Amino acid sequence: MMLRGAQDATFARVVAEHGPMLARFAASFERNRHAREDLLQDILLGVWQALPAFRGDASFKTYILGVAHRRCASHVMREVAQPRHEELDDEWVDGQPGPEALAGLNQQQARLLSALRDLPIGQRQLVVLALEGLRYDEIADLLGITVGNVGVRLNRARAALREQLEER
Repeated sequence: MMLRGAQDATFARVVAEHGPMLARFAASFERNRHAREDLLQDILLGVWQALPAFRGDASFKTYILGVAHRRCASHVMREVAQPRHEELDDEWVDGQPGPEALAGLNQQQARLLSALRDLPIGQRQLVVLALEGLRYDEIADLLGITVGNVGVRLNRARAALREQLEER
């Protein structure tokens, strides 16, 4: 059992090391900036609550992405069940002004994120997990599919993403 102080210290390390990755993960599931911030808070709460259960069966990164994956899936299910009350915010802003040299990069990131969001959720999950550096075996464990199936589905997802990007 993890002591509270140790859990707090571990959580602080998770936020410092993996916070940007978790923010990107949330952004791949939610367009609206405010809802995305709420989703990220929900993911962080889930990670904090799940820390004592970590046994080391998978890498720590895979473990917290598993928590994020489950929280995002729950978020999507809740959103599907709820009627839309507001327009979706299509702009992706990281909140920090940057030099003009980064403008082109930000535009490319926005284009990629928009195309990623338009993929079916199954393909989106695979691409996001691969972009976050998970190996095929880690993705297979996380999603409950075979490694071979990861390869096939990921190739299809990449082709669909390329097609989305060509249309933009």
